[in-house]
Amino acid sequence: MTLAYSPDTAAAPGIVDLMDRMGLKMAFAKGEEIFGQDEDADMIHSLVSGVVRTTRLLSDGRRQVGDFYYPGDIIGLEIGDTYRFSAEALSDCVVRVVKRSSLGALSGQDNLDRALWEATRRELERTQEHLLMLGRKSACEKVASFLMEVAQRNGTDEVSLPMGRQDMADYLGLTIETVSRMVTQLQGSRIVEFANSRQFRVTRWPALERLAA
Repeated sequence: MTLAYSPDTAAAPGIVDLMDRMGLKMAFAKGEEIFGQDEDADMIHSLVSGVVRTTRLLSDGRRQVGDFYYPGDIIGLEIGDTYRFSAEALSDCVVRVVKRSSLGALSGQDNLDRALWEATRRELERTQEHLLMLGRKSACEKVASFLMEVAQRNGTDEVSLPMGRQDMADYLGLTIETVSRMVTQLQGSRIVEFANSRQFRVTRWPALERLAA
């Protein structure tokens, strides 16, 4: 079964089109930092290929994964002057980069203003959904929601996970042991089937949707 990826979760086309015209294309190897936490937020990034993870380190050394970004997503669209999260390539990536000042020079154009607002709105929606999942869902519901989103992004039932279990745990606010238990539980219910830690198949999509909802 092919799964439709909702356009509401994609980046604003106006911004992507603009960055395609203005942006400098840069390549990053797997594990390479794209920008750092608390650095000056002077660039906006559009992901062309690969997967990117954003993270924030707390003062006690704990790590929170902010989100995972896929081709077509905008990364680093900050309201403030610094990046609140760092961004690292989970796989070999190609990114288009534009200076914020370059976009600012065109901010008087109504279509650009609308595109910037739309990109910001969609990023806020992603953040709100993440907060709802962290605050109100059970451990099993969190893992089901995560696997459903990745499957939707992938577009098919046969899914490759670019992130490891620790990334999943730090994104979902769980321990890695809890994530592993929930994956085992979902497999036991025959909702998903993992060939290995980075490959899974959705076997009962309606049941996965019910848990995620």
